[in-house]
Amino acid sequence: MTEHPTAPETPAHTPLRSVLYMPSSNERALEKAKSLLCDGLILDLEDAVAPDAKPAAREAAAAAVASGEYGRRTVTIRVNGLGTEWHDADLVAAAQAGPAGVVVPKVGSADEVRALVAALEKAGAPDHTRLWAMVETPQAILDVREIAAASDRLAVLVMGTNDLVKELYAEHVPGRAPLLTSLSLSLLAARAAGVAILDGVYNDVKDADGFLAECRQGREMGFDGKTLIHPGQVEGANTAFAPSPEAVEDARGVLQAWEDGRGSGVVTYRGKMVENLHVESATRTLRIHEAITALQ
Repeated sequence: MTEHPTAPETPAHTPLRSVLYMPSSNERALEKAKSLLCDGLILDLEDAVAPDAKPAAREAAAAAVASGEYGRRTVTIRVNGLGTEWHDADLVAAAQAGPAGVVVPKVGSADEVRALVAALEKAGAPDHTRLWAMVETPQAILDVREIAAASDRLAVLVMGTNDLVKELYAEHVPGRAPLLTSLSLSLLAARAAGVAILDGVYNDVKDADGFLAECRQGREMGFDGKTLIHPGQVEGANTAFAPSPEAVEDARGVLQAWEDGRGSGVVTYRGKMVENLHVESATRTLRIHEAITALQ
């Protein structure tokens, strides 16, 4: 029987503000990742790894997961896509390593989700190893509601915005107008299914202002966090996707006003009416804040 590393204890809400792709073929990168303040890691076997390096990268990713040296970070492995010559071996190795998630590129249908889940379970994946499905084709966008709801084992949708731009014959532009429909539909699907969703990467690692603007846009839209391609992007994403001190203070004030006004009929906080929906939002804000504090 395959032994799996014990899943790290996680709070009720697991922060995924900053999820960094790291090439599993780069030993120095894997070592550096142990000290980065990102919430999550995607140990990559796909785009960041040359074909002749993929078998060794697969072993390195599995060993990294098994090491238990990444603390409370959410550690996942991205396998090569369905239909590639490496996919089956990648999936088996990832399942047996037992990461928090197995990230699969170009998931295109609910049937593919169910097939991937069956393959993970056949390979002996422990219960804590969830499926993270990348949404990065027009067909996936059109079927994203069914994809998100296809299995209880699917925990996260990951936007593959570079591939979407390519397949739409679109362009990378500030504000991402060509992608807004795809991003919005995917967010709706994630929220309807009760799964997390991560925004796509920002390609220009030297454009800090553009990156921060895209983080703000993603946060305002409702994404849980952002996938990253460079360690220098971690701090900005962590700040953008965390509740601000003002938001935390307001959340505590709303809950206190609600408690103090229980039974009075009308509750107000700073001159604004407080209803159940405000209480739910405040509770969520504090839950995220507490989970982030626990990570730190």
